[in-house]
Amino acid sequence: MQETDREARSSGSGPAIILVEPQMGENIGMVARAMANFGLSELRIVAPRDGWPNEKALATASRATSVVEAAIVYDDLRSALADLNFVFATTARERDGFKPVRGPVDATAVLRSRSKGGERTGIMFGREKYGLDNEQIGLADEIVTFPVNPEFASLNIAQAVLLMSYEWMKSGLARETDIPFTGPDTAPAPKEELHGYFEHLESALSARGYFRPAAKKAKMVDKIRAVLTRPGFTSGEVKVLRGVLASLDYFSPNEPRGAGYPERKADVDRKAHPEAMQRRPAAPKGTPVDE
Repeated sequence: MQETDREARSSGSGPAIILVEPQMGENIGMVARAMANFGLSELRIVAPRDGWPNEKALATASRATSVVEAAIVYDDLRSALADLNFVFATTARERDGFKPVRGPVDATAVLRSRSKGGERTGIMFGREKYGLDNEQIGLADEIVTFPVNPEFASLNIAQAVLLMSYEWMKSGLARETDIPFTGPDTAPAPKEELHGYFEHLESALSARGYFRPAAKKAKMVDKIRAVLTRPGFTSGEVKVLRGVLASLDYFSPNEPRGAGYPERKADVDRKAHPEAMQRRPAAPKGTPVDE
């Protein structure tokens, strides 16, 4: 590999992801996907067991094939680290205390700070079966480990890369709680609209004998209003609820919407629109009529 190529690959804003002697092409592909999800693109592979290029890596990379295709393969770890200024080694096991140890949040903050200072950084991940050995960890500056279940601490390398990549992206946000999109910006309906719905609902329930015994009506109404005020319905939602209630109020199994024009609905429409109803021809019972 020419030096100019090395500099071009190393000058990105994110840390290089270094896989040491990975055994399965599928895992390399999933690593590429995890990197692409969170904005990392520089993949370095040291002595892959099944050789390179690897069709299984490309197949599992999905739309992150560009990361796989741009990956650089090294014969040994020293060569893969040669142009980097600062490197973390990942491990799930305690290693004699000969290196500083950080969690992923602190580690990515360090990487972000060093990258902003112009340093080239990297994160090493070991073999699927047993990770990095002590000699390989000895080539790193610090250790990063994850707060996992101690009875089942082993992570798939793609999972480990995903965790570090996620923390890397999060460390670059203006606020760690920032997300790419939010729900709609809505405002609760004016109380007048909500109170109108309450009155409509209470009238409909009263007509159907819901409030029994009568002495408990006030308490029952209070509970219904408490339930319906909690969600903070918008004006549009209140209109939907009133439309549902109106449909239930006007139509019944005996007089369904598609079977004619219920007299209850006709009475309401006559009072609201007397001129229009006078011009409306009477529909034979059982004939579908559009509202």
